[in-house]
Amino acid sequence: MPGRRWAAPVLLALSLPLLSPLSPPSVAAATGSPTSPAATVPLEEINAVTTQVAFGLRRPTAIAAPDDGTRRLFITEKRGTVRVYHPDTGLAQTPIIDITASVDESGNERGLLGIALSPDFATSQDLYLAYTALPDGAVTLARYRLDDARLEPLLAQEHAENSNHNGGQITFGADGHLYMSIGDGGGAGDPFDSGQRVDTLLGKIIRIDVSRSCGELAYCVPADNPFAGVAGARGEIWLYGGRNPWRFSVDHADGSMWVADVGQGRWEEINHLRKGRQAGANLGWSCYEGLEVFDQAQCRTGAAYTAPVFTYSPHTGGCAVIGGQVYRGKQFADLVGGTYLATDYCYSTVWALREDGSGGYAQAEIGQTPTQVTAFGATPEGELYVVNDLPGGLHRVSFERAKPACRIAYTTRTWGGGMTVDLTVTNTGATPIDGWTLRFPLARGQSVIGDWNTDLTQSGDMITAADAGHNRSIAPGGSVTLGYLVSHTGDASPPARFSLNRDACAVVR
Repeated sequence: MPGRRWAAPVLLALSLPLLSPLSPPSVAAATGSPTSPAATVPLEEINAVTTQVAFGLRRPTAIAAPDDGTRRLFITEKRGTVRVYHPDTGLAQTPIIDITASVDESGNERGLLGIALSPDFATSQDLYLAYTALPDGAVTLARYRLDDARLEPLLAQEHAENSNHNGGQITFGADGHLYMSIGDGGGAGDPFDSGQRVDTLLGKIIRIDVSRSCGELAYCVPADNPFAGVAGARGEIWLYGGRNPWRFSVDHADGSMWVADVGQGRWEEINHLRKGRQAGANLGWSCYEGLEVFDQAQCRTGAAYTAPVFTYSPHTGGCAVIGGQVYRGKQFADLVGGTYLATDYCYSTVWALREDGSGGYAQAEIGQTPTQVTAFGATPEGELYVVNDLPGGLHRVSFERAKPACRIAYTTRTWGGGMTVDLTVTNTGATPIDGWTLRFPLARGQSVIGDWNTDLTQSGDMITAADAGHNRSIAPGGSVTLGYLVSHTGDASPPARFSLNRDACAVVR
């Protein structure tokens, strides 16, 4: 569902200074809130756990939770139906909404894609749906009036040429406006050059006022949108340069936006845009994919591109990033309060990102979701759920504190264009480790030349270091040492994270 990868060469000619790193947060925009401070437990000491609570969904794509005291979850299904889950009675068999007659579900990525409840849903019973419409596959936003089962299309973006990269996330911001993502039109390599154009809604996140209409429009364009009134530009655009921002979220605690953009074939990326820095932001596609130049012809002299705060390559085993949201619930606030969570459709790793107070982000793999997760959702109280595509289930997400299974200490020695890294891996668990594989990413521009005490391979940015036979066993409290030699192009940073047999390791820095 989130997007197929397409292999393509990556051009490296353009220098990275064109990417504008996000500025450190101001006091007013810091993660957390006075009543719910960010957790301080190290990410490596957290495990994410999922518990399946419903079966029988047919390719679920999104979750919404009405804040009306009913404790219900609304779950969209690709074919054009919305099912209701209640924690006491389970999953209702009869859909509460059925718009299958209006939905084009052909291809893997078309269908009913997103759902958002009106801020006054408890009284209005209005909700909003994003879907690909019959007969031409246009990416469509519609209002659905639950009390009389009435579908009112509001906006449509042509998307006939390719069935992939539809986007389809919709949500309301703290400003009451509706935000919606639309992919770049599909195919390989942005064939319509949509990402950097502002005369199309393809490859964008848009922002509109659906509470009223303006002229011939069934909605209004907010006057403070960055391209409102600009000749030749679509006023609905809020930010651009997206490839397939399948899932994004707004953190209502600080107004920031987290955008997970599915990559072409080399990099998956997560962007964090703080309040006040979103309007007109350029995520870079298809000039950039992640932090690397993808298409030099799409790069503009003097343009400011927003750098992602986290990237990973498909060499992790991943294929498409599934953006989640910042945890703002109470039950696990001491562990993951203020922490952003995401996963991958294929790799199923739970990625955790947390601002480190110095302009950067702590990062760790803190567990696994079921296979093929397509979306996160939260209750009005902030507790998290996920849905997975096949076989189609709903899962409650919880967290627990656990001692890391391993500890990594390292020393580095750098010179010119080279660096050696010596690693000490300690088994901090209570049982022996018999056979191990250590995985970690290298910084950009680093390439392994040699290694010792390990069987090491490099795939893209990812290193897989397996035991060398003679050191396959690590007793509780015991350690093994290994190391490697790399060339570098200026970035001699050590790895940011490690996992041993897919368990996150604490890092001694």
